[in-house]
Amino acid sequence: MTKQVLPLIEKIPQTILGFLESSPSYWSSSLSKTTQAHACILKSGAQNDGYISAKLIASYSNYSCFDDANLILQSIPDPNVYSFSSLIYALTKSKLYSQSLGVFSRMFSRGLIPDTHVLPNLFKVCAELSAFRAGKQIHCVACALGLDGDGFVQGSLFHMYMRCGKMGDARKLFDRMPERDVVTCSALLCGYARKGCLEEVVRVLSEMESSGIEPNVVSWNGILSGFNRSGCHKEAVVMFQKMHHQGFLPDEVAVSSVLPSVGDSGRLDIGRQIHGYVIKQGLLKDKCVISAMIDMYGKSGYVHGIIKLFEQFELMETGVCNACITGLSRNGLVDKALEMFKLFKEQKMELNVVSWTSIIAGCAQNGKDIEALELFREMQVAGVKPNRVTIPSMLPACGNIAALVHGRSAHGFAVRVHLLDDVHVGSALIDMYSKCGRINMSQVVFDMMPTKNLVCWNSLMSGYSMHGKAKEVMSIFESLVRTRLKPDFISFTSLLSACSQVGLTDEGWKYFGMMTEEYGIKPRLEHYSCMVSLLGRAGKLQEAYDLVRKMPLEPDSCVWGALLNSCRLQNNVDLAEIAAEKLFDLEPENPGSYVLLSNIYAAKGMWEEVDSIRNKMESLGMKKNPGCSWIQVKNKVYTLLAGDKSLPQIDQITEKMDEISKEMRKSGHLPNLDFALQDVDEQEQEQSLWGHSEKLAVVFGLLNTPEGTPLQVIKNLRICGDCHTVIKFISGYAGREIFVRDTNRFHHFKDGVCSCGDYW
Repeated sequence: MTKQVLPLIEKIPQTILGFLESSPSYWSSSLSKTTQAHACILKSGAQNDGYISAKLIASYSNYSCFDDANLILQSIPDPNVYSFSSLIYALTKSKLYSQSLGVFSRMFSRGLIPDTHVLPNLFKVCAELSAFRAGKQIHCVACALGLDGDGFVQGSLFHMYMRCGKMGDARKLFDRMPERDVVTCSALLCGYARKGCLEEVVRVLSEMESSGIEPNVVSWNGILSGFNRSGCHKEAVVMFQKMHHQGFLPDEVAVSSVLPSVGDSGRLDIGRQIHGYVIKQGLLKDKCVISAMIDMYGKSGYVHGIIKLFEQFELMETGVCNACITGLSRNGLVDKALEMFKLFKEQKMELNVVSWTSIIAGCAQNGKDIEALELFREMQVAGVKPNRVTIPSMLPACGNIAALVHGRSAHGFAVRVHLLDDVHVGSALIDMYSKCGRINMSQVVFDMMPTKNLVCWNSLMSGYSMHGKAKEVMSIFESLVRTRLKPDFISFTSLLSACSQVGLTDEGWKYFGMMTEEYGIKPRLEHYSCMVSLLGRAGKLQEAYDLVRKMPLEPDSCVWGALLNSCRLQNNVDLAEIAAEKLFDLEPENPGSYVLLSNIYAAKGMWEEVDSIRNKMESLGMKKNPGCSWIQVKNKVYTLLAGDKSLPQIDQITEKMDEISKEMRKSGHLPNLDFALQDVDEQEQEQSLWGHSEKLAVVFGLLNTPEGTPLQVIKNLRICGDCHTVIKFISGYAGREIFVRDTNRFHHFKDGVCSCGDYW
């Protein structure tokens, strides 16, 4: 306290003075006492004393009254370091880091020099904000003041560099430290592990050994966690083995940290060894260990291990249950996962957002799209709020079955809870709208996104490609090239697929060459498949076959399948037989190749060969996948199978089909019997054509929706030429927009015309 203010202090009641000298926790327990003290200080005229004002600032700050504290600081004509440091400390403690840095800036502009108490707080602030530049500047100030040798300053500065990921600066500071302890060394080890620097980790461990500093379990756990987080799974496994070989007994944290890496690196053998160690050490009761073990078995494809572990774990715990659901779904056992999830609900388990998201994602990824949408509805009814992971997990289900109403609902939810800034949500919405036939909405979502990553660009390109809009895909690609993002192999897959949809062979060859020459991307099998399809569909079958034979990679089923499909379009039996034989060898249990070759024979009237193929399928126990279409009517998705006569409205559907058939004949349209792939008379062939699932779905939609309403149909197989002709006619005759998505692309029928231009 200054000598000039001592007489004034004597006028302040002793209770107030005692209050000012009391502990901060006492101040913060009573705001009224702080305001009383402030009033007395103002009456006495002692408010300009730096010591008293600093005490008041600290008192108000500890009660989170930062505006009052700041006003006092501004009113002091000649504040000292302690006045500022009190507010800096309190703001930092309350995690108001930007404000804390602002107060320091004001302090420094007044020419006040920070001390060894202020500097550690400032470095903590910079670490939390990842404000490396500001931290570096404050470091320079500390060096100029000769305070950089202080132990507390060094420690906080070191951790600041670590948090900012500046391992080089952290290492320089570490090397200058006169005394190092296991805590500092452990932090350095963890930092290098997070960067994936195995050699540096080994070097620091060696330096610790030569300095007599022995790493502890925390050191090893930091290494394992760091490598796991950085995606260096093999390194994590190596260090775990090193830890064990050096005599350290891994605890539950170490085991939980390394198991994800074991699963990601596919080392099931090591995973089983760790399982044995866990049993010996009695760690099987730890829920984190069990969850990590189940996750590891799931990633390794060892389903038996998942089920066995779950049965052994006595406590039904949410994290363990979530790991089971994810593990089973990942391995295609979604029915088992659903059964388990139902059991959890029946037992009144506290299912969280991860639980619901896991089962929704599992259903969407395994063809259980309707179940995924129903679970999403149940989740909201249960009062569990979807998050930025849930929405992208369920949107694919909407796209898969063109459940546009559900997709729009999810979009609305994302808007309400401010999730549209998330690139994963945005990409999923772009994909969903394009698969639901609303490519214009995909563009709207893309345009509204504040930030876009490569996944967003690829999603939009893929959507336009699916709709056969090659010019738009090429334009988007040019826009992508002008950004700082670099196209990847997925970008070129969309480009080549778009060229294939409309027969742009010259452009296809240009982009195919550009991949390697300009971007250093080696063509993958999917790129060759697109090129084979492009050439084959354009009538250049021999050129397509030559490309297959000259491939530097071994052609897979997609490449040969593209050639076989092209043979179907061009009615080329010789090449079809070559491609089919290759497919029979590569996928002996896939009936699709047999069916496609059979159809090629049937289109040529080669009925003996058709019978031979069908007999072979029968002897192998194969069955043709039936044509299936989906249509959404009044928020419900209906499934229609080819030739299904058990539909509830089959009489009305048949009557409507007869009406359309008569109108088509009046207009000169006759059935294309080339697509009636049965050796029966003409009338039966025509009837079989009208039994195709996409026709059933469209007519079902006409009967059950208001006039003028757009119809949307999803087909599990490629749309046939006769159905294409019929649906074109219906779009003009009934005045409907009809969207049909088959396995190849989208067809948008309107006013008797299709968006594909009859090239598909």
